[in-house]
Amino acid sequence: MTSAVLLLLGGVGILYFGAEWLVRGSVRLARSVGMSPIFVGLTVVSFGTSAPELVVAVLASLRGEGDLAVGNVLGSNLANIGLILGLTALIRPMRVEAKVVMREIPIMIAITLLIYPIFADLTVSRGDGAILLAVLVAYLIYIARAAQQEKAAVMGEYERFTDQEVSGMGAAGLAKNVGLVMAGAAGLTFGGKAIVDAALRLSALLGFSELEIGLTVVAVGTSLPELATSLVAAIRKESDIAVGNVIGSNIFNLTAILGTASVVAPLSVEGTVLREEYPATLMLSLLFLPLARLDYQIKRWEGALLLSAYISIWILVFH
Repeated sequence: MTSAVLLLLGGVGILYFGAEWLVRGSVRLARSVGMSPIFVGLTVVSFGTSAPELVVAVLASLRGEGDLAVGNVLGSNLANIGLILGLTALIRPMRVEAKVVMREIPIMIAITLLIYPIFADLTVSRGDGAILLAVLVAYLIYIARAAQQEKAAVMGEYERFTDQEVSGMGAAGLAKNVGLVMAGAAGLTFGGKAIVDAALRLSALLGFSELEIGLTVVAVGTSLPELATSLVAAIRKESDIAVGNVIGSNIFNLTAILGTASVVAPLSVEGTVLREEYPATLMLSLLFLPLARLDYQIKRWEGALLLSAYISIWILVFH
């Protein structure tokens, strides 16, 4: 038991720093070649903070642990909205002014709805994965075009957040950032393997299913990069990024991660997912929309509501 917990904590720690290095290096490299700051924020940052979920899901699928992969994706989306946005809003209320963020919420809900027919036969096949990856490509094309139309204030916000130490990058700076990306990728791989091993041990020792462990312990551990990014953005009063990072990560989880993992190896889906975990994910996504549109602000009481809903879901999972 102790060794499994230590392995889990060690894996989460390695995973966190791996994601941090990957995001930092990727953002600087992307900005150095002239990529739009808002495009970087919604793609590079969101994908980078979702990298832990990708590693865990792919490793789980390779080992035939489909429940762990599916649980990690759904659990991470629940944690992103309920835990991360809830905690962030409690610390500092977030004003949501960027039109791009408001457009992303309906897209996130639409993709979440798309998941139901994919889960309906209790298998995520390679064909299903290909469809999800095609949706991801369409999404990337869409936001690349939308990013060119954003107002200067929004562009400036993403510029401040993503354009750190980019100007004047020489060969040494380039090598450093490439090294960060490589070190981050290695950290994600080793950390992800440790988390998968620990999760399987804990599920056997505690009598919980792989789905339950994936929805809770693993999901929270792999969501730490999103939590750190959103908290830092909120403290800097760059709330568009805090919200955009969560929405972008949720979209990447459902398309890039679930799609890639199922293309690697088809995933099995427990029947309880359609009755409990999937409806909970959809419900929290739907709840987020009116809260974000209400005065274009996520207030402290709304953050408390999201956090309470997340905790309630945990209680239902372990009822």
